[in-house]
Amino acid sequence: MGWEPHVTVAVVIERDGRFLVVEENAEQGRVVYNQPAGHVEKGETLEQAAIREALEETGWDVTLTGFIGLYVYTPPFDRDITYYRACFRAEAVTHHPERPLDDGILRAAWLSRDELAASGRLRSPLVLKCVEDAAAGVDYPLAIVHEHHA
Repeated sequence: MGWEPHVTVAVVIERDGRFLVVEENAEQGRVVYNQPAGHVEKGETLEQAAIREALEETGWDVTLTGFIGLYVYTPPFDRDITYYRACFRAEAVTHHPERPLDDGILRAAWLSRDELAASGRLRSPLVLKCVEDAAAGVDYPLAIVHEHHA
């Protein structure tokens, strides 16, 4: 099949020292923690994808407040895929607890950085890296991401 890039987004939402994460089913039957995250769909901007993924996976409307960084990951179990993850900082605005969550999402939870690190169940090393960068104050203006669409 050959090497394949995947463009994804993730959203770091912090409140009182806790981060909004999802517990989800992953490959190889694992149950893992992740930020609200997912693939960018055709016609979406990175920002639109981040807002959509947060709502679909957590039931929260969010407002993006900054850009944390671009993270690259090639999983050890599939060297033919590389994920390019645009990670945004956001604030939780409105919760819709009645809203069904995406397939594969077991629940949304607020966990501390230490709880995430101790879980041993991260979808990838990028989950903790994004949280640590956010906690360290890494924050670029949203305008750093320029998308030109015809």
